[in-house]
Amino acid sequence: MTPAARLSATIDILAVMDAQRRPAADCLKEWGIAHRFAGSKDRSAIAGLLYDCLRVRASASWLMDDDSPRAVLFGMLRDLRGLDADEVAGLASGEGHAPASLTENERSRLEQGTFEGAPDHVRGNYPEWLAGAFSAVFGDGAVDEGRALATRAPLDLRANLLKAPREKVLRALAHLGAQPTPLSPLGVRVPAGPDGRAPSLTGEPSHIKGHVEVQDEGSQVASLLSGAKPGEQVLDLCAGGGGKTLALAAQMNNKGQIYATDDDGRRLAPIYDRIARADARNIQVRAPKREQDVIADLQGRCDLVLVDAPCSGTGTWRRHPDAKWRMRPGALTERCKDQDSILANAVRFLKPGGRLVYVTCSVLREENEDRIDRLTAEHADLAPIGVGELAQGADLPQLAEQASPFGPGLRLTPRQTGTDGFYVAALRKG
Repeated sequence: MTPAARLSATIDILAVMDAQRRPAADCLKEWGIAHRFAGSKDRSAIAGLLYDCLRVRASASWLMDDDSPRAVLFGMLRDLRGLDADEVAGLASGEGHAPASLTENERSRLEQGTFEGAPDHVRGNYPEWLAGAFSAVFGDGAVDEGRALATRAPLDLRANLLKAPREKVLRALAHLGAQPTPLSPLGVRVPAGPDGRAPSLTGEPSHIKGHVEVQDEGSQVASLLSGAKPGEQVLDLCAGGGGKTLALAAQMNNKGQIYATDDDGRRLAPIYDRIARADARNIQVRAPKREQDVIADLQGRCDLVLVDAPCSGTGTWRRHPDAKWRMRPGALTERCKDQDSILANAVRFLKPGGRLVYVTCSVLREENEDRIDRLTAEHADLAPIGVGELAQGADLPQLAEQASPFGPGLRLTPRQTGTDGFYVAALRKG
């Protein structure tokens, strides 16, 4: 496919997404099945174009004064990829499979369009209905935080110390440009390619042998801040695919016991193969069984309960830019209710002196400090653990600078820490 034909394909996929309100990954897969002539490089390039459009959809639409898929693509090419009007016109020639030629208005917008007078949510590329929430958290920095969440994310890996030290992993992945992450002592960062896509690990021996796991540095930091120690009894209440479960197993050097469970057994499905590949031997998976309480025997027994709560995912927009435009206010309200329910359930498993660590990949106060405030108001025996103590315990003292000004816990963001957005708070039972 020519570069121009890839633009046309991107416009078509965006149109399907708009009409059907479906995730980008699903629409890309469907397009690939229907267009088998497209090679892997074509599909990768089209995916890169599509995700870049979604990253800056608001600013691209403003620039073009039009929110159609075609306008969003052209606006993205100028705003994010830096093409000028002549370069875009060279691609939109109307010949063959290229998009139709630029209209006079489109060329004018590409040449003269500015962001003068644009509201913060447009310049920061986040939904208008979240403008107040972003300002409440970031104040005058809301636009910069939003734009950081609209950038491309690198591929972050965690060295699995049960099998290999980070130095060995770095040597094995040197051909991919791997470098140590700046915060996590376990992290390995692989830069994205020119098309914005991360390299595949499918054929990498380090991944096949379980020497590394894909895990954003922010998620690694959250696991380290949990303070899990060898010999402890740990409950991972929302284990999902097991990313943090495996990180805790390595922290504990396979000593003690981790109970991994989740309300949705389908989310747990990948954990079994990952446990075997990682050589993690202190994890016991407790899959849900209809109405049966599969973790009832853990009440009052746990040194650590990790709640990696389902959330809006605002902190992961670099990796899932389509999610921010599909999200609706009602979904946020429901998430907060779910988080309150999960936290209330988590308390019953703590033994005296036990720790409850609450983690979200959200940057919003509604899902973070507000939820902890509500929990502590209802449980006088839970006392917040200071960020300084958490950071020192994880041997990451620099993280004390990320302490929230709005309550317990700390917040990581792409702008401040170069990670996905995360919130981490810890409480101790008296």
